[in-house]
Amino acid sequence: MEKGESEKKASGVSNVGAWAMNVTSSVGIIMANKQLMSSSGFAFTFATTLTGFHFALTALVGLVSKATGLSASKHVPLWELLWFSLVANISIAAMNFSLMLNSVGFYQISKLSMIPVVCVMEWVLHNKHYSREVKASVLVVVVGVGICTVTDVKVNTKGFICASTAVFSTSLQQISIGSLQKKYSIGSFELLSKTAPIQALSLLIFGPFVDYFLTGRFISTYKMSYGAILCILLSCALAVFCNISQYLCIGRFSATSFQVLGHMKTVCVLTLGWLLFDSEMTVKNVAGMIIAVVGMVIYSGAVELEKQRKPKATPHGKNSMTEDELRLLKEGIEHMNLEDMELGGNKS
Repeated sequence: MEKGESEKKASGVSNVGAWAMNVTSSVGIIMANKQLMSSSGFAFTFATTLTGFHFALTALVGLVSKATGLSASKHVPLWELLWFSLVANISIAAMNFSLMLNSVGFYQISKLSMIPVVCVMEWVLHNKHYSREVKASVLVVVVGVGICTVTDVKVNTKGFICASTAVFSTSLQQISIGSLQKKYSIGSFELLSKTAPIQALSLLIFGPFVDYFLTGRFISTYKMSYGAILCILLSCALAVFCNISQYLCIGRFSATSFQVLGHMKTVCVLTLGWLLFDSEMTVKNVAGMIIAVVGMVIYSGAVELEKQRKPKATPHGKNSMTEDELRLLKEGIEHMNLEDMELGGNKS
């Protein structure tokens, strides 16, 4: 009993560690990228190519880990890795196009819509059902984050198509992370090590053209400075931890939980923006953040309640055997073996 409790406690600590790594690295990378990309910073506006750099360093870390024996390698069919990488890259490009073509308000709404989309997709693909408490808590989180982030909302056809593609592909990618880990019994870091090289190569080849379409400039025209290089390296280092923790979190929990608790990052970014970059903090922002945090707490409780409600397998259920049944089965096998031996002796 004590062993089970200690294992449960250790699992809880590691779960908190995974979330803390994801939130810290995600908020850190947003702050670093804000300094790197803003006109008041280094004005490096090549977001898609930068993501290619992120995955290149992640792939390098995976390669070193595999070469030194720190991580094992399990077989995953190449077509599955290519399909996953394609979906993930479409997600990145569509997000960038959505941000360019839509108002900030509609872009935030599209990001908030990922939670219900993930829920529907998990129901369709994996027949997963949610309790009323979970649905209600998700609604509270969406409303809270919406209040503190959504401002002007303008919609156009191209922007709507890009936003829809971004939401669908991102949701599918996050669900696929958990599915592939379970299907091939592969760890989060091992899966990331297999997909990162494919994503890095494709993003570094096609990323500059996507960025040219978005900004009207090729990366070759950008004048690098030591400060920009250091900021890019910091962004890449944080991206490694962000990518690893994303796979860890989805592997341990679910894509829905990752989306819900992931909005904690939005609250942290708004708070840090106010503290570090003198961003405006209104009563509306504060009220929205409080509602969002309350929704996250309710969601955590609702998920825990849902786990407790699940019927536990009884020790003498239909699919289990009692000690008497095991003894009878053993005696039957021994009796059959004895008969086989006797028949063999008669034949000879």
